[in-house]
Amino acid sequence: MNRQPDTAAREWAEALCFYAGKDSAFFESFWSALKESQPVYREFVYYLENQNFLCEYRISGYTIVDIMVWQMDHFKAQLDRGHDDMKQNGDKMLLMAFDTMLRMEKQPEKYIYLMQSETGTDYPEKY
Repeated sequence: MNRQPDTAAREWAEALCFYAGKDSAFFESFWSALKESQPVYREFVYYLENQNFLCEYRISGYTIVDIMVWQMDHFKAQLDRGHDDMKQNGDKMLLMAFDTMLRMEKQPEKYIYLMQSETGTDYPEKY
């Protein structure tokens, strides 16, 4: 990549937002929050450059992969209810995991509670 890392990361973030169906206001808010958080930004750039998760940064023990797994549980629950807008959209799943990590930095208790109390639908009579 010949571009500056920050330029490449910004372009990739914008592309992820586009492919996830998010508008420019979401992108600007996401990019601003990402630039304010060096640890999440580092994880984001690492993924961009390696197509793999660094998982160096933890919030109360949770990594970006933990967030992704939790969100996949929710994705499966949405499929069970007939909502399948993310069925073919891995970009959206990835973007939302990074966005959730940024939000988790600001409100860790809220997201820790959700991650520990909300589960998917892999057991009888959930929904």
